[in-house]
Amino acid sequence: MTSPNAVPDRMLTRIGGLLRQAESTDNEHEAEAFLAAAQRLATRSSIDLAVARAHVAGRQRRATPIQRVIPIGEPGRKGLRTYVQLFVAIAAANDVRCDVARTSTQVYAYGFAGDIDVCEALYTSLLVQMVRASDQYIKSGGYRSATVEKVVVQKRLGRTVRRRVAAPVAPVTARLNFQAAFAARVGKRLAEVKAEVVRDAAPAEAGAPGTALALREKELELTDFYRRTSEARGTWRGAAASLTPSADARRAGDRAGRVARLGTAPELGAPRGELPAP
Repeated sequence: MTSPNAVPDRMLTRIGGLLRQAESTDNEHEAEAFLAAAQRLATRSSIDLAVARAHVAGRQRRATPIQRVIPIGEPGRKGLRTYVQLFVAIAAANDVRCDVARTSTQVYAYGFAGDIDVCEALYTSLLVQMVRASDQYIKSGGYRSATVEKVVVQKRLGRTVRRRVAAPVAPVTARLNFQAAFAARVGKRLAEVKAEVVRDAAPAEAGAPGTALALREKELELTDFYRRTSEARGTWRGAAASLTPSADARRAGDRAGRVARLGTAPELGAPRGELPAP
C-alpha cells in the first residue's frame, strides 16, 4: 500500500504542469482557467490526504503538521506587508495557518508539508506578477491624476487646527494600495475555488470515513498543533491597516488581481529567488 505521504509529490507534479501551461498562454481567460485548475488540484490533494490519514494503520508513519519559515524580504525594505498579505491570502485557501514576524520579513507557516509546498509555489508565481503589474501601473502614470485626503496640523494664535486637504498621491502610496488590492482579490478568487471544490467533493467509499469527517479531523489536528507551537502575540492586522487609502490605485490593483495568471512560475519545489524592493 502506498503511503499517504507520497501523495503530495504526485499532486505537485500535476499542479506544476498547470503552472507551465499558464505561463505559455497570453489569453487571460485560459490563464484564469489554469489558475483555477491548479487551486482545485491543491484543494483536492488536501482532501485526499485527509482521507488517507484517516486510514493510516498503526504501524505506518502518520503525516503530521509542521512549521516552516517563509522568507519574505530583507529587513528595512518598504512594502513587505503587501507581500505578507499575498502569502497569507494564499495560505488561507490551502489549510495553512500563519504567524507574521513583527518586521514582516518572514512568515511562520503551520500546516501539512504538501499544503505548504502548494502555498509556496502559488506565492512565488503570483508575487512576481503582482510586482510586475504594480510596476506597469506606476510607469503608466495613471495615479498622478488622483488625490488622497490628508490631515494638516497648523498652529494659529496658539491653537492647534486640523484640517483635511486633498494631496497628490505619492508613487509609493499608489504602489502599496495597488498591491494590497491585488492580494485581496487573489485571495478571494482562491477561496471561491476552494469552497467550490469542498462543496462538490464526492463522499468517501462505503465503510470509510467521510470526506467531511476527515477534513474536520485534519482541521482539529492543525489547530491543536498551532496552539502548541505558535508563540505569536496578537493578531496581524493586514497591509491595508497602515496605508493611506488611494481609491484609484485600489481599483487598478483589484482589476489586475481579477485576471492574475501564473506567469514566470518556476517548477514546484524550486527555490524562490530574490525580488526587487517595491
